[in-house]
Amino acid sequence: MPGHWLERLFRDRRIIWLLLIVNLLGTVYGYMWYGNQLAFTAKTEPLWLLPFVPDSPTASLFFTAALLLLLYPPKGLTGTLVRQLIEALAVVTSVKYGIWAVSMIVAGGYQGDSITWKDWMLMISHTGMAVEALIYARFFSFRRMLPVALLWTFANDMVDYSAGVYPWLPSVLEDDVVAVQYFTMGLTLFSTAAAWLFCGRTRRPALPGKAAAKR
Repeated sequence: MPGHWLERLFRDRRIIWLLLIVNLLGTVYGYMWYGNQLAFTAKTEPLWLLPFVPDSPTASLFFTAALLLLLYPPKGLTGTLVRQLIEALAVVTSVKYGIWAVSMIVAGGYQGDSITWKDWMLMISHTGMAVEALIYARFFSFRRMLPVALLWTFANDMVDYSAGVYPWLPSVLEDDVVAVQYFTMGLTLFSTAAAWLFCGRTRRPALPGKAAAKR
C-alpha cells in the first residue's frame, strides 16, 4: 500500500464504518440472492447442509464481523482468539469467493451465456470483496488461525461438491462441474497463501478517534 496516507485513510473509523455498513447490506442482499437455492435445498436435502449453500454472503458476513472487531477489539485470550479466527475466515473466504464469482461469470460468458447488468454488478461487488479483504489483512494478525480457516474452507468445498450444494452455475457450465470443483479447491489454497502474505505480523495500534482515546 503506497504511502502512509492510504493507511490513515483505511484506518479512519468513518471509512471502516462505511465499509461495515456496505458489507452488511451486501450480506443481506446476498442471502436474499440465494433464497431460491436455500428453499430448494431445504426441500430436497438434510437441513444441516443449508449453511454450506450461501458461500459469498457468509464470506462478507465474516468480513463485516472482522471490521466490527477492528472498531471494538475484544479483551482477554478467548476474545483475541475468536477475533483472529473471524479475521482469518474473513480474508480467506472473501478473497476466494470474490475471485470465484467473477471467474464463473466470465467463464459462462466465454461459453455463450449472456452477461446482464446484474452480472456486471456482481463482478464489481465481488472484486471489491477480494480487494478490501487484502487491504485490511495488514491491519489484522490472524496467522495462527490460518490452518483452521484453511480446514474450514476445504471442508466447505468437499460438502459443496460431494452433496451438490455448490452455488448454482450458469447453465453452460453444468457440464464443467468437475473442473469448477478443482478450480474452487485451488482457490482455497491461493486465498490462504494470499492471506498469509498480506496479514499484519503484529497487532496494529488502536485506531485513531474518540473510542481509541478513551481506551
